[in-house]
Amino acid sequence: MPRQPSHDAETSSRQLPVILAPDADELLSSWISRHASFYAIPPLGMLRHCLPEVSSLRSADRNLTATQVTRLAGIFSTDPATVRQMTFANIAPSSRRLIAARPLQSCSACNPSDHEPGPTLRSQLLGWRITCPLCGGLLRHPGRHDRPSPFGRYHGTALIGERLLDDEAERGVRTWTSPTEIARLLLMRRIPRPVPRGYEPWRFRVLGAIIPDLDDVVATERRSLPTPANPTILPLHLRPALLAGVAIVERAGPEMLKMLRRHMMGQNQARFSSAIDEITTHTCKLMASSQLQLI
Repeated sequence: MPRQPSHDAETSSRQLPVILAPDADELLSSWISRHASFYAIPPLGMLRHCLPEVSSLRSADRNLTATQVTRLAGIFSTDPATVRQMTFANIAPSSRRLIAARPLQSCSACNPSDHEPGPTLRSQLLGWRITCPLCGGLLRHPGRHDRPSPFGRYHGTALIGERLLDDEAERGVRTWTSPTEIARLLLMRRIPRPVPRGYEPWRFRVLGAIIPDLDDVVATERRSLPTPANPTILPLHLRPALLAGVAIVERAGPEMLKMLRRHMMGQNQARFSSAIDEITTHTCKLMASSQLQLI
């Protein structure tokens, strides 16, 4: 049995004698857990050996400082950039609510085994993805039969929305506004016109004004979609609708958001209006700044 590692500062700064190579897109907690299994100690014990002040593996995935990344890289004989790429430390704050606490999905090509658990990949927790970032294949729910998406005809547009959200989250790249903010606004409740008999507010979202198929799908499944006030991650078969909606609004520009305002009323409309006014003001400032650079 390997000797139980010491937690003192001197020992925790030493490099491990055996280092396992990380898989492509592997999550940091998964990599640490594989080392813990190799050394026959609990995963949290391995983490505390390296970073005694970090309370959990989930915290290591999300909240490492630059100093902690450098220390961990030294212990695992790798460069800090490799360690940071395995975490969510660089994810834009606006996108963090779309990171799941546990794996939601997998790629049958890159993570094929349903019997022997392999490494956990970062993409398994990313709630804005419908495709694998490694091979481009469709993600699936692990361990159960996936239903086909009722929004298959929006697939190409959904891929554009996925790219927009991914660029913002992973690289801090936006166009005229935040794609994550567009997604948030599209999940606000709307009032359909004419108001249907037996109107149920939970069934209708702003997104349904862009993707008309959504209302019938929600009604058939009796599924209440998440709201901006209670954000959760959409299941894979419904996610293409939101991604396509983001792409359509982003392409159309701020005028489409102003048009969508008429689908709401009362306080909901006021909140929506306040949000798009802020977006419009920010967009005008960006355009003015770009024009000044051309002078």
